[in-house]
Amino acid sequence: MIEIRNLETFVWVATLASFRAAAHKLNTTQPAVSQRIASLESSLGVKLLERNARGVKLTTKGLELLEHAKRMLDLKQEMLNAAESPNTITGQVRIGVSETIVQTWLPQFLESVHARYPAVSVELEVETTPVLREQVLSHRINLAFLLGPLLSPQLENIPICKYPLAWIASPKLGLNNKKVTLEQVCEYPIITYSAASAPHHFVRSLITASGIHAPRMYGSASLSVVVRMTLDAIGVAVITPTFLKTELSEGRLCILNVTASELPELAFTASWAKGPDEHIARALAKLAEEISGQYH
Repeated sequence: MIEIRNLETFVWVATLASFRAAAHKLNTTQPAVSQRIASLESSLGVKLLERNARGVKLTTKGLELLEHAKRMLDLKQEMLNAAESPNTITGQVRIGVSETIVQTWLPQFLESVHARYPAVSVELEVETTPVLREQVLSHRINLAFLLGPLLSPQLENIPICKYPLAWIASPKLGLNNKKVTLEQVCEYPIITYSAASAPHHFVRSLITASGIHAPRMYGSASLSVVVRMTLDAIGVAVITPTFLKTELSEGRLCILNVTASELPELAFTASWAKGPDEHIARALAKLAEEISGQYH
């Protein structure tokens, strides 16, 4: 008899090309993974995988049967979905999140996960988009909310929200309530997202294209640090004002009128890797799309 657990193990070993990585993904031991593969090969009467110095390789028959194994796992999930019960989604889900999402609708999302999927526990990882991309591709996290979409045949994406960028400063700098040029803004350090981020690259390119060479730019993956530095009048920030309603309404921060090219929007996606457990990521991505649409 072919056990679903053994088929799932086979698919993960093939996907990750590693017994060790599959064991970590399945929360089991490497000997247990080897035993499951041996049991599946015994049941089928064929060799599915070969180990070599570079890792794990599918045999010709293994490559052929891999698609059958994936279809069987898909059928299992379809049957569970047909039961239409929240309890069909269970276990721990690792979610990676950009800090902008943490500062906006993440609390509402977590409340909805708890209410709709009570058998799911969430482990959060707050990181930059480049780091989250690598974590998704390596299956270290199940789902990521990040600047996307991520272009890879191994990944799926759902657009979830867009936020504007703006030039923001403390009124202590005296740049508010008037039009200011890039040259005037760049008399101060520009504080924005981390150096590896798309917004940081855009702002740097915008400034250098205007003839300002070697601009002073302070990049940080921590939005709380960016906001603190801006409140302290250390420089001018380029971030989304979406989560700064209190600071803006109280006049502690101001949106500047800068005579420069329009800043792009931050487009966020829910992104996950294709695999045997992607139904969990897909369900939570759809929920994130729903919750983010309610955030104002």
